[in-house]
Amino acid sequence: MARAVVLVALAALLPAAGCADAPTPRATRPATASPTDTALGTLDVIYLTMMVAHTEQTMEIVRLGRDRVTDPELRTLVAAIEVTEADELTTMRAWLRDAGPAATAGRHDHSGHLAAPGDLARLRNAPAGQADAVLRRLLGSHQQEAADLARAHVATATSPRVRELAGRVEQSRTAEVRLLTGPAGR
Repeated sequence: MARAVVLVALAALLPAAGCADAPTPRATRPATASPTDTALGTLDVIYLTMMVAHTEQTMEIVRLGRDRVTDPELRTLVAAIEVTEADELTTMRAWLRDAGPAATAGRHDHSGHLAAPGDLARLRNAPAGQADAVLRRLLGSHQQEAADLARAHVATATSPRVRELAGRVEQSRTAEVRLLTGPAGR
């Protein structure tokens, strides 16, 4: 049963990785695109900046844990997270870059949304038999924070594509948290 749940979740997550709205280079954007379709508001820039930092850390957590995981279903979930978030990270960085220097000039400190260095050390140093449990706890709480940030941004986004991305992030991270912390994950 747990395997079926993981496979259903992966089926939901993997298409999201491939359908991220990658930015079109400025030179080839259609003339019919309105500036509001691609323009990023201040809150969009803050959200994307926060999510870039958060996703970079997710990638670090995944890299630390993927080779130590013993549960095959957890290994599959971690691989899906890595693929999905690598794609999202590329997209978010490109949108910020395309928004111009003003969007990236005032980088904000978002370290309050990141895992503590001690959490990463706990994962790095977890004995072999405990690595799965440590990864589930750390990644579960980390992904819950991403879902919460995304949920909040859906209501405040000014860019339709950023709102759509935030909606996808909220849905996928919520599903991941259920898989990481649900009965099969305990």
